Amino acid sequence: MAEGRPARKPIRGQVKRVEWLTPHMIRVVLGGDELAGFGAGEFTDHYVKLLFAPHGITYPAPFDLEQIQRDLPRDQWPTSRTYTVRAWDPEALELALDFVHHGDSGLAGPWAAAVQPGEEIHFFGPGGAYAPDHEADWHLFVGDESALPAIAASLERLPSGALAHVLVEVAGPEEEQPLDSPCDAKVAWFHRGDAPVGDSLVAAVCELDFPEGTVHAFVHGEAGFVKTLRRHLRTERGIPLSQLSISGYWRLGRDDETWRASKQEWNRRIEEEEAAALSS
Repeated sequence: MAEGRPARKPIRGQVKRVEWLTPHMIRVVLGGDELAGFGAGEFTDHYVKLLFAPHGITYPAPFDLEQIQRDLPRDQWPTSRTYTVRAWDPEALELALDFVHHGDSGLAGPWAAAVQPGEEIHFFGPGGAYAPDHEADWHLFVGDESALPAIAASLERLPSGALAHVLVEVAGPEEEQPLDSPCDAKVAWFHRGDAPVGDSLVAAVCELDFPEGTVHAFVHGEAGFVKTLRRHLRTERGIPLSQLSISGYWRLGRDDETWRASKQEWNRRIEEEEAAALSS
């Protein structure tokens, strides 16, 4: 879900499989000939922008986004949602995406829960910007459910002998997933329960005894706790931005469109506060 520049031509994917990984995490595997040359693989936070038609709207084939936006009123345009690529198999042309499901609320979660093999969806992508630096002495991964696909993909990329501290917060023990890696991964799961999102992660990172050497950190999830951890890592731990991939994937109380519209201003204020703290 990191920011990047996706391809402008929508790709048509066909649902091949749907799997419930946990009570609230669904994996949808897309395939189809249009995925040839999809181009993922350089980064471990690759993402796509899925295009969802409003309820009751069916677009003529072939799907033409420019024509839709030219000929139809705005309330009939597709809505986009950004999702991290969990896995990409260029030989099988299979793209795996993981969705957090919160019942009937939201857009992408209910779609993933109801979609059937053979159905189609269009998307842009891939974007992306992060992959673990193999020159780092150790790695730090921190995130909530929304960051799990990128964290899992990153751990699979690390070589044997690499050291990683992994801190993940989920709703409860039933939401834990296997995190496989050839590296020395020290994984800690935190169960949120009724506590605010990210509180346990903030406490854990602040209390963590950082190993010696250069760290490469990946910290993503709800914007509020990410902001708190960015300030801690930058001002108290002294980690330069060049060693951090850190951003709010989502913000509590905001839908995706509202958060994307305000994210640039949110980040600008964080940078200003951070600069003031570092200069004091």
